[in-house]
Amino acid sequence: MPIPCPDCAAEMPDDAAFCPACGRAMHPPERARGTVGGLPETLAGALAYFLVVPAIVFLLAPPFSKDRFVRFHSFQCLGLCVVGVVIGAALRIVGVLLAFIPVVGHLLVALFTMLMSLAFFVVWVVLVVKALQGEMFQLPLVGDFAEKQAAAV
Repeated sequence: MPIPCPDCAAEMPDDAAFCPACGRAMHPPERARGTVGGLPETLAGALAYFLVVPAIVFLLAPPFSKDRFVRFHSFQCLGLCVVGVVIGAALRIVGVLLAFIPVVGHLLVALFTMLMSLAFFVVWVVLVVKALQGEMFQLPLVGDFAEKQAAAV
């Protein structure tokens, strides 16, 4: 049975995530509210992305390890680090292979390395900002893993 959108009154199915006419989200994302261990949840979630140590500490320390929001961001940080190590190893292998091409090989390796570094930096900034906004923003593969681990408290 179609339901009307609260903003534009367009008819839409019950299971619609967004209004087809105005784009309003029908099921708002889960947001962090409150504090955990003396820190606001949003700040603890953002701190999980600063290196690997805070993420591990948040997963082991009792007040933080019970909070779903902080656990999600900690697991997503660890997953992102694993992806970074795998991509870094792949770039090393490709770099060794491209080193046999005179001049151009070294330039391609430098270009790929800079592009991947910039991409990881942009993703990291987006994740920190989303955590500070209280959102559980999921990366494509890593986010699903983090969501499952965070739910298994």
